[in-house]
Amino acid sequence: MAGTTVQEREALNTEECWALLERVAASSHLRRAARLQELLHYLGKRSLKDHFETVHEQMVGVEVFRRPEGYDTSADNIVRTSVSELRKRIDAYFNSEGVDETLTMEIPRWNYVPVFKYRPAVPQIPIAPSFLSEAPIQDLAEASPETLWGSRRHHWMAASLAASVLIMIVLAASYSYLWIQYRSLHRSLYAWQYDPTVSALWTDILNASPDTDVVLADASFGLLQDFNKKAFPFDDYLNRSYMSELQRQNPSPEMQTLLSRVVRWNLGSQDEFKLAHRIMGLDPLDKKIHLYNARDYMPDLTNRDNVILIGAKISNPWDDLFEGRMNFTVNFDSDGSISVLNRAPITGEQPIYSQSNSVQYCVISYLPNPGHNGLVLMIEGTGAEATEAAGNFLLSEKQLSSFKRALHVERLPYFEVLLKVSSVQGTPLAATVEAYRAYPNLH
Repeated sequence: MAGTTVQEREALNTEECWALLERVAASSHLRRAARLQELLHYLGKRSLKDHFETVHEQMVGVEVFRRPEGYDTSADNIVRTSVSELRKRIDAYFNSEGVDETLTMEIPRWNYVPVFKYRPAVPQIPIAPSFLSEAPIQDLAEASPETLWGSRRHHWMAASLAASVLIMIVLAASYSYLWIQYRSLHRSLYAWQYDPTVSALWTDILNASPDTDVVLADASFGLLQDFNKKAFPFDDYLNRSYMSELQRQNPSPEMQTLLSRVVRWNLGSQDEFKLAHRIMGLDPLDKKIHLYNARDYMPDLTNRDNVILIGAKISNPWDDLFEGRMNFTVNFDSDGSISVLNRAPITGEQPIYSQSNSVQYCVISYLPNPGHNGLVLMIEGTGAEATEAAGNFLLSEKQLSSFKRALHVERLPYFEVLLKVSSVQGTPLAATVEAYRAYPNLH
């Protein structure tokens, strides 16, 4: 749709447009997303009250997201990501509680200025009269047997009845064929729903909240911490102030160029992406599961959606929001070694599980979010094989059902599990449950 001019926007009722914007902002899709609400009000004000033809990305970054003047939009895409999420929620409003709105709003792909337009009137389609009346049926009921079998009406009715029976047979056969095809297609798309333990776990996850966000690790951030020889706090990651910390160390021009490139690369792990792809496959129609990179994710979403975090804290700092409640955590030491800390060991467990050349570990944590209105699934592997093992565990009927039997429960509760992954070249990946915690009282 082409953008509207100032005159066209003024031809609409500005107060009506603003009232619509307020309804969208107060809807269930945006009610808990304070930053997106602020973004919507800002863009609406620029369009309806200030009559801006164009709103630039950097302007939004400075005035809404508190970025410094002249910041590098190629390295920090917070505006593009947020506007994309806002578009999704506006569309969701008009497809649900706003379906009867006569006036609609959208943010075009090529501009950040909202566009308002009236929905076209839906033409009324006349209902065609029936070709069959009830009169022949009434006559048939009142006629004597002699009249029935001796009249021409009988022949017409008999032919109609035969045709109706034939149509019913054809429809029944077609329905049966389509049902078989549907079941076959459904089984190919949703094979996981036919494994009872896997189905129970992932149905609980996908139904716990309207949306489920898969958040991939930011390997570039992990590399920058390696360069710095220390971890940056989560708040520094959110506001990108860790770059200023690196600059204060006065790196050489070559190192400064390298650091800038690492930030722009937005690196990721192939194995983590494969795991995310398998999880996305649980929702082949892309209705419930959304994929994010850690640097593009937003705090508001953690309070509204289910969150699946892939990657340890060094590369996925969003883990920091939830690790305080976990017993098993992955630690990266300054000497480059990786281990899993067991905060409260019980009999037969170790306080620390250290990775070696042939052994890796993976921590899977399945917990409610702090507001208990969604779920958090954290997958922290110490290496590529450990991440692959986590995917096999979460999507394997054999492994999940075995774990459920070990817990002596009818349905999997919230849990943490530590997997030991043995990796020997030329042999299949072997993963065993090394330790676990179950939290049935959290439900």
